[in-house]
Amino acid sequence: MKAVIQRVKEACVTCGGKTAGRSDGGLLVLLGVDREDTYAQAKTMAEKIANIRIFDDENGKLNLSVLDIAGSVLAVSNFTLCADVSHGRRPSFAAAAAPEWALELYDAFCDELLQCGVKKVEKGVFGGDMQVSLVNDGPVTLFLDTAFWK
Repeated sequence: MKAVIQRVKEACVTCGGKTAGRSDGGLLVLLGVDREDTYAQAKTMAEKIANIRIFDDENGKLNLSVLDIAGSVLAVSNFTLCADVSHGRRPSFAAAAAPEWALELYDAFCDELLQCGVKKVEKGVFGGDMQVSLVNDGPVTLFLDTAFWK
């Protein structure tokens, strides 16, 4: 499982001209699910993201998590994070999970964020043609991959 997390002042995802989800301060998470990913990895990723200290404390140090600031998370599924671009010019998405499995793990990830204590978790439209807008804060952007944690 792969995630790009961005600290945001605000973020919004629309699909078909309608707002699907938003964060009014906290994190935007783009989540890619590999075909080999498991529920355990969804839980691990959610726990890491809920607790990672990427918000400034009173001294300007990255010592606070989204939990500490009572921020929200906008989680957007993004199978393109699973792309392999090592050969040729066109990305291969063979490593991406099948849509049914990806949706199960995406939902499990979002549920786990709530279980970790994130006050508000909103989603994009799984499989939809989404437009994501954000006001990045910092900018602070991190890439996480559960394959690195094995």
